[in-house]
Amino acid sequence: MFARRIALALAAVIAVASPASFASSSAARVGVIKLDPAKTLVEFRLGGSLHTTHGKFLLRTGIIKADSASGKAEGTIVVDAASGDSGDSLRDNRMKNSVLEAEKFPEITFIARHIEGHLDRSGGFQAKLEGVLKLHGAEHEIVIDAHGTLIDDNLVATAHFSIPYVQWGLKDPSLLFLTVAKQVDIDIATTGRVTWAAIESIPSHRR
Repeated sequence: MFARRIALALAAVIAVASPASFASSSAARVGVIKLDPAKTLVEFRLGGSLHTTHGKFLLRTGIIKADSASGKAEGTIVVDAASGDSGDSLRDNRMKNSVLEAEKFPEITFIARHIEGHLDRSGGFQAKLEGVLKLHGAEHEIVIDAHGTLIDDNLVATAHFSIPYVQWGLKDPSLLFLTVAKQVDIDIATTGRVTWAAIESIPSHRR
């Protein structure tokens, strides 16, 4: 369930890929950002009948490439499914063993496909990143809303989205009267430096 945070920082690269971002450029470019686990925060929030549970997951690797002319994107972000930490070992062990089944499905993976958005003159951006989230052995199409700043190739971005984990077939961790929400909210924050390359063919995965 809490796995969805994966979505993470890729959203950040969205600004890079927006055709509007480079309307004045003489040539389209590919923006590339490699996510630094030490500078990427992936948090989850799960409402419940007694209280709201907050926690985080660890990023393993992540790199995203975006074509500024077409909005096509590629790249993968990987989160460690066994790294979920809410500060309660019993609850976390249940999440990893019974809900995420991290031993069988050790990675939560997001694959980027398409991005669109707008970068204003001050460096602020709003964007949407489309892709596929691989969670608990199944694939789900998702759209991540992101915003932040891109100034002198320095990127600061945050993103938010929700995952209907019970609808997606994961176990409901509710116990008797201790019920929890059927979807989990994910908040991601990242910083990094965008590098640029000449356009190469980024195949379109959009259906």
